[in-house]
Amino acid sequence: MTPMVKLYDAESVHQLQWPETEMARRLKGYWLALMQAGAKTYISNVRTRLYALQVDDRVLPVTVNDAEYENSYVCSFYAHYITYATYELACLEMPIIEKLLAALLWNIGHVLKWVQINKVVIVNNWLLSTNLYPELTDTQVRAITQCLVKAFPEHAIAFRSINAFTTSKLMAGLQQQGYRMVGSRQVYLYDPNNGRLPQKRAARARKNISRDLSLLQASGYELISFTHLSGTDAAKMAALYGALYLQRYCDNNPQFNGRFMALAQRCRFLEVMALQKDGQIDGVVGFYELNGIMTAPVLGYDTNLPKDLGLYRILSSSLVRVATQRHLISHKSSGVANFKRNRGFTGWIEYSAIFDRHLPIHRRSGWWLLKTVVDHVAIPLMKKCGL
Repeated sequence: MTPMVKLYDAESVHQLQWPETEMARRLKGYWLALMQAGAKTYISNVRTRLYALQVDDRVLPVTVNDAEYENSYVCSFYAHYITYATYELACLEMPIIEKLLAALLWNIGHVLKWVQINKVVIVNNWLLSTNLYPELTDTQVRAITQCLVKAFPEHAIAFRSINAFTTSKLMAGLQQQGYRMVGSRQVYLYDPNNGRLPQKRAARARKNISRDLSLLQASGYELISFTHLSGTDAAKMAALYGALYLQRYCDNNPQFNGRFMALAQRCRFLEVMALQKDGQIDGVVGFYELNGIMTAPVLGYDTNLPKDLGLYRILSSSLVRVATQRHLISHKSSGVANFKRNRGFTGWIEYSAIFDRHLPIHRRSGWWLLKTVVDHVAIPLMKKCGL
């Protein structure tokens, strides 16, 4: 049977009959608000066109861009592979290699702009660091691709956040349809039901997580769940996220503001927990789950407080505890690799799946160049340096 596929924009989305599914419930309030007000209202460094794609009983968020090179990496491949990658070079701690790679990225960046690398439609793009997927059949993937190529014949079609562990079937289906896999980063996954870790490493991981969890009681903080965020709470939580991900790391991360925090919690798209002491919120985490996997696109804490308080360790271990209690795989994105490995997380290369067969040869050559450089330079470095 041919899948039913239909694309809705902001003017026609009122005609969409939302299915009675958990994913649709989580998506509806969040995505409709962004479609009506514009993504930048809630994520300050994102400019994109927003659509809703209905595929049988699934509804997927879709973003469409043309250039917008200053965008966050969540909808800009130029930002991901050039802007953010240039910032990340400092993690190598090899000055000569860093200079050589910076020059390489500078030159590749000019090529990628010439081939219009940001002229792309991204499927199931929640505008978060990690997109979680529902089950999609090979037939549905084919129908999605055909629909979007017809609607946007000058754009590449992309699926972000693909890996061989949590999305193995989807990955195989995309490759079968002619998508090329372009490595994007190394992500860390924790499966509480996986007994494949070596005994010594598993014991050490359990010990580290237990020690992290004990910090909460010793710290005097209370981990509280929110059923409602006031404007003040939402603004504070956005500031705590910004202190870590925008100021300490890179401002090319999505810049979630207070309106985003309030919206995500209000429509139950995110579950929000905070570390509170004496009425003061000093840490926050916001996570969601889908199809047996959970991820936390929002995590932050007051970076001016003493490091030995262990606020990051408390928040991180709290997520592991939730994953264990609910029998979910915890997807911890990238970064602080050694910390995650020491707590039982395993590294997996994440890919962006790109369909460009309908594009002119010079446009396809840009994706070929990017894949070649990533395969032969970036991925080996990620694995060697444990990034």
